[in-house]
Amino acid sequence: MALVRILDKKLKLAFTGDVMLGRLVNYVLSLNNFSYVWGNVLPLLASSDLRLINLECVIAEGGKPWTKTPKAFHFKAYPYAIQVLKKACINYVSLANNHSLDYGEEALIEMLNLLDKNGISHAGAGKNLTMARKPAILKVKETIVAVLSFTDNEPEWEAGEDKPGVNYMPITLDEKYFSRIRESVREARKEADIVVFSIHWGPNMVQRPSKEFKEFAHAVIDTGVDIYHGHSAHLFQGIELYKEKVIMYDCGDFIDDYAVDPYLRNDESFLFLITLTKEKIEKVELFPVLISEMQVNLVKGKEFDSICNKMIRLCEELGTYVEKLEDRLLIKV
Repeated sequence: MALVRILDKKLKLAFTGDVMLGRLVNYVLSLNNFSYVWGNVLPLLASSDLRLINLECVIAEGGKPWTKTPKAFHFKAYPYAIQVLKKACINYVSLANNHSLDYGEEALIEMLNLLDKNGISHAGAGKNLTMARKPAILKVKETIVAVLSFTDNEPEWEAGEDKPGVNYMPITLDEKYFSRIRESVREARKEADIVVFSIHWGPNMVQRPSKEFKEFAHAVIDTGVDIYHGHSAHLFQGIELYKEKVIMYDCGDFIDDYAVDPYLRNDESFLFLITLTKEKIEKVELFPVLISEMQVNLVKGKEFDSICNKMIRLCEELGTYVEKLEDRLLIKV
């Protein structure tokens, strides 16, 4: 019984990169009882204690495409997309990104209400600045996980005191801006055992974080963050262990209908599983996946080797040792 109690203290958090349920994906969402887009990853997601994603679209019936400033892509899924999130038992979605206001403030508020009604936590966007900056608080196995969400995309969407929008933050260590992160982490830490910092940042189709981005991520960890959850580049980037904390610079894409670059391969990524206790992060497990026909699936054979070998190289550049197992990659912390 003592051993069981010890094991019960361990948490497994599942992270993905961008989940885009709009455009063409919107037409396949209801297939297989809303499970189609998740392919064969559902059992792995179910084995985790919490599941955290970046939601790369707005979920709403109403709203009109954003036209106040130039924007090439507008992603919206209809309200039944909520059932897709529930099918995978998604606990949390990051909303600080460049698609949450694709259909304006009306659609954003509709989505916030839908998520709340269905018990899906969120952070990074809100009806005003206070709500956009508020962390999501997740409770599991007597452990409290706080998730903060930021983006350096779409500065014109920054929430105001009486204006719906996102939690915008430029990538800078200038105290004028960075003090907001420090204060947000300090407040989250008051009630949480684990603090996750989720950010939609940087340019698209970039395989490696810049020196500036690495310095920023280190500084964020130094404020008291345990896990850095980066996304936006459409490509997975290497993982760095910094002061026994985990920095996932970019988790890539997870579900979408995007055109695939034949060299950079934005259809390749991972399901990232982090095992930890209140006291320590123990390991990161990476299960390689491939997006095809608007569905994500675990891969084997040559695809497994190709995706894994690319991640191993990227991690080695960051000083991280990765062990290649039969069905996953393993990073011990």
